[in-house]
Amino acid sequence: MTADEFRALYVRLRDSTRTDDPRGALRHLTPERVVAAAAEVQAGHTVSLASPVETWSGPDNPEPAVHRMTGPAAGEVGADGLHFALDHIAMNVHGDADSHLDALCHVLYDGELYNGVPVSRVTAQGALSLSVDLVKDGIVGRGVLLDIPRLRGEPWLEPGDHVTAADLTAAEAAQGVRVGPGDLLLVRVGHRRRREELGAWNAARARAGLHPTAMGFLAERQIAVLGSDGNNDTAPSAVSDVAFPVHVLAMHAMGVHLMDYLQFEQLAPVCASAGRWSFLCVVAPLRLPAATGSPVNPIAVL
Repeated sequence: MTADEFRALYVRLRDSTRTDDPRGALRHLTPERVVAAAAEVQAGHTVSLASPVETWSGPDNPEPAVHRMTGPAAGEVGADGLHFALDHIAMNVHGDADSHLDALCHVLYDGELYNGVPVSRVTAQGALSLSVDLVKDGIVGRGVLLDIPRLRGEPWLEPGDHVTAADLTAAEAAQGVRVGPGDLLLVRVGHRRRREELGAWNAARARAGLHPTAMGFLAERQIAVLGSDGNNDTAPSAVSDVAFPVHVLAMHAMGVHLMDYLQFEQLAPVCASAGRWSFLCVVAPLRLPAATGSPVNPIAVL
């Protein structure tokens, strides 16, 4: 896309989805739709959509999470009485390896946050607006998995490949499901399977994701959340001067929370075996009042 084409798409999506509701697209996830989503549970089967947090360095994880034990002390090991095993965890939330949710304050574009909120609301002490605290009560709704490699008859999409709006509608038809208002749309590109079978690579430079024009599909269907087993954005970018166009369009223009680097390798075969690709989805970010995101472990309940 040219810069002018991207700008025109940005303005169209922003203007067509504009709202005074600070929750952005989560406004589509009404209490009635949450109740309806509960009816998706038929077998009581739960599946994690997150990958284990990684504490080792790699080409896509140069700043791995840190996990260290702080107890028991050496003298307490094997001693009589009560003692506790203790640990400390620290991590870079927005890396290219660990599953996480992006808050709406994560994307700064043209001097603003989502909905015209000034960037001055993001301070050295944290975000004063649109932080992950906006979803402190969790996100619960109907999840829909669209499996693009399955549609194409491939194990995964190669880095640099794009998922288009036509791919999304074709996957709906092939899987017998339709994405609707308030849904949590999950798009599988096979990133995790490729990484597991071929090894990690520098995903910051090359990865499969959605094409910017696919965001029109999200706006039309009024989805509440977008998640992928990749970064959602393709690399290299389809827009020369915008490195993360899907992040800009989804979050900054439309107010759609993103979940990056999920994993669907357990969920996809369960859905295929059951013959249904929708389910109750429960997302519970950490209570981090001023943070720009959170590690997350979404649960699909079928």
